[in-house]
Amino acid sequence: MSKKYIYDDNKNGPFYVHDACIACDTCTDIAPKNFKLTHDYDHAFVYNQPNSNDDISLCNEAIDACPVGAIEKY
Repeated sequence: MSKKYIYDDNKNGPFYVHDACIACDTCTDIAPKNFKLTHDYDHAFVYNQPNSNDDISLCNEAIDACPVGAIEKY
């Protein structure tokens, strides 16, 4: 299995998006306060790490909903 590239534009913290992302917008629909797409719509990234239990739950939901498993947490 090849090593995953974690995008540099992810904000430091437990949640991140890696290079399996297909920019489907699922995570941005579920947790728009935490995920956004790059300006060229190449991939999503974590621009704001969750601070509340509700936001953490939404980010975990985004992990489960991602069709390619491109969202993970440390």
